[in-house]
Amino acid sequence: MAVPATELLHGDGSLLKPLGQRLLDAGVISQAQLNLALREKDRTGIYLGTALVNLGFITDDILTNSLAAETHTQVVDVNNVIIDDQVLKRVPYEMAKRYRLLPLSEAGDTLTVAMADAFDVVAIDALEKHTSMVADVTSAPESDIVEALERHYAQSNSIEDTVELLMRSSATDDFDVPAESPMIRLVDQIVALAIKLRATDIHVEPDEKVMRVRMRVDGVLRQELLIPIRLRDGLIARLKLMADVNITEKRLPQDGRFRFLYGRREIDLRVSTLPTHHGESVVMRILDSADTRPGFADLGLPGPAREKLEEMLEHPFGMILVTGPTGSGKTTTLYSLLSEIDAVQRSIFTLEDPIEYSIPLVRQTQVRTDIGMTFAAGLRALLRQDPDVVLIGEMRDLETAQLAVRAALTGHLVFTTLHTNNAVGVIPRLVDMGVERYLLPAALSAVVGQRLIRKICSECAEPDPDAARWRDQFPELLGDATSLMRGHGCPACKQSGFRGRRAIFELLVLDDDFHDAILARANARELESIAMGKGMRTMLMDGMRHAAAGDTSAAEVLRVVR
Repeated sequence: MAVPATELLHGDGSLLKPLGQRLLDAGVISQAQLNLALREKDRTGIYLGTALVNLGFITDDILTNSLAAETHTQVVDVNNVIIDDQVLKRVPYEMAKRYRLLPLSEAGDTLTVAMADAFDVVAIDALEKHTSMVADVTSAPESDIVEALERHYAQSNSIEDTVELLMRSSATDDFDVPAESPMIRLVDQIVALAIKLRATDIHVEPDEKVMRVRMRVDGVLRQELLIPIRLRDGLIARLKLMADVNITEKRLPQDGRFRFLYGRREIDLRVSTLPTHHGESVVMRILDSADTRPGFADLGLPGPAREKLEEMLEHPFGMILVTGPTGSGKTTTLYSLLSEIDAVQRSIFTLEDPIEYSIPLVRQTQVRTDIGMTFAAGLRALLRQDPDVVLIGEMRDLETAQLAVRAALTGHLVFTTLHTNNAVGVIPRLVDMGVERYLLPAALSAVVGQRLIRKICSECAEPDPDAARWRDQFPELLGDATSLMRGHGCPACKQSGFRGRRAIFELLVLDDDFHDAILARANARELESIAMGKGMRTMLMDGMRHAAAGDTSAAEVLRVVR
């Protein structure tokens, strides 16, 4: 057991002040909070610092800085460190996880490690015995260390080690396995690797002789792993078990979900299985509710569009639609819009499938079609709850669309999404769904069309050799651009030339000028002509604005928009 801080001595032999008293003297906690944490400490047997963090009275950072000051250790940021594989191999994952420590570097016979508890002499002794090296201890918050452990130990070489261990095992198809089973470890490593790579989807695809694992990173699928086909049944069974679906049913598609603990972050994964010729295909959508969602000002909307949308958020009624393909960031935009509304003064409800973010002061409802809680059924009930603002995750059917339109006409501000290619495509799409034309001009306030484009990797950005051709092709958009760039490809971006994504937008504001055109059955091209005449900038224009600034490439904009 680690030595508690309350029993440490100063150099002159005098006792240190207890941790609680030091935090109290510093004004970090109150006496009432200290008393409650002391009772929790006595009840559970945990350290006082851990109790204070668990109760939410202090953060990991405050605890780490306090303990580091007493042990005279340096506080390090482990979130962005690069660790050599040889250093990681010095300390087994199980030991690092048990003692909450992360090996950082080595020099001669000294191993530098970050520890959550620099007082833990038992951990230090075990580490030095295992490595036959002297431990140079630094401090870091426990949550950062736990997350960094998952991130750094989820490398492909360790996955290969797990696969090799499974291939040697004769029990790869035993589903009733202990918590440290190699198959469980393999699935955890695959999911952790996807989170580390910032993937949005994981594809587990059976072929005749191998299982391919592909991951969608920055909107593009790329192959990450090849797994022997012999492990197919055990791997699929483990995924289905985690997703709480029928393991024995292999003939029908199934949907499920599970929660994955990545460090201290809880990641939701939505799972879909589909029978194929060579076995079941599994696709997992990663829903990281802990991701920091951008505020409205951070979305990147062009100035005039942002100002118009801000004005519409103050309206008491009407419908604001966000449109784009799956995975284009529509939900992020909706939540950012909601964050601008005063939830104290206005009653806000959401109807979602799934609930991706938890929002304070907003009443959020999960759609559950298996028990009849559809979007339409939920919306009917929700409208009896006296809402001012309603967010509907998606309009999937005529009944939901009709209810949403009528809600917008009867004093509610409605936010929702629809799958169309661009902003003006919303109008013919709603008509095709069965919504009456005469309702649309009065109900629809604005439509935001959006896509996600990849950003050029900052490590390998270089001038685009095709810059002259792009300027000739788009003289009005790029004629004066002198900073057209592209990514050459490097290890940081896995030779793709891109790292990260950003949104591009177009905003269609409907006013009286659209009334006659909609009733006259104008097509999408005619409606776009009206919008352009009123100053609307298309996604192509917005994308080329970013290309001209060197944030993305012109080729990437065309790939996404056209």
